[in-house]
Amino acid sequence: MNDFSGKVVVITGAGSGMGRSMVAEFVSRGAKVAALGRTLSKLNDSVDIAGGRSSCLAIEMNVSDEPHVVQVINRVIEVWGQIDILINNAGILDTYAPAHEVSLAEWEEVISTNLTGPFLMSKYAIPHMLKAGQGAIINIASISSISAAGGGSAYTASKHGVQGLMKQLCFEYGQQGIRVNEICPGATATPMAMPQTKSAHSPDMEAAVAAVPARRWCDPSEIAKLAAFLASDDASYIHGSSYVIDGGWLTAARDAF
Repeated sequence: MNDFSGKVVVITGAGSGMGRSMVAEFVSRGAKVAALGRTLSKLNDSVDIAGGRSSCLAIEMNVSDEPHVVQVINRVIEVWGQIDILINNAGILDTYAPAHEVSLAEWEEVISTNLTGPFLMSKYAIPHMLKAGQGAIINIASISSISAAGGGSAYTASKHGVQGLMKQLCFEYGQQGIRVNEICPGATATPMAMPQTKSAHSPDMEAAVAAVPARRWCDPSEIAKLAAFLASDDASYIHGSSYVIDGGWLTAARDAF
């Protein structure tokens, strides 16, 4: 198992789902983890579940708010002096409405969280990685970075943008020791994918999952393990790659939507 002792990992969207699993995964491997999200109580739960009170910072923030991002990055540097790994996981889904019914407010909220957030977090973490001469950034994208139907127009556009951002950051910083990659999950058992309330346009996700080759939801811990691999020295030659982990959803191309 890859050891992250002495490494500092920053994870956004850490209050539930994949983010919570990643906090636990990296803590179990010896890392110091900054768990970031919009709700402090949920972040504290993630830290408690990981058993990481002595090695974690739980910080409430909004990734699309530039002053918040600056404050949080400065806080991590103040406490630990470095940022080795950034995982841009924070994201929200749209209502699946057809484009002509999407409000500008919904569009802007999704784009600001899903795309502007990873940009801002990367923008302010990268200088510290450059000083160290090394670093790893992992964007949690989606199969909606590659195909349509995994969300509405705002979500799909935002995730295609995340993939483009990953590629450009790889091009700009790879030769300076910073590796940038992305994970593209399919149907993962998280509160976002399995909401208690649904919109009028929400698809039947159970039917969609039943149609993929794996015949099951992805567990968030599976995403966390892949993130740990991509952040490790074992992945030192992996730059600018999109890792699809979708149970065969895209391969089978049998969307129930």
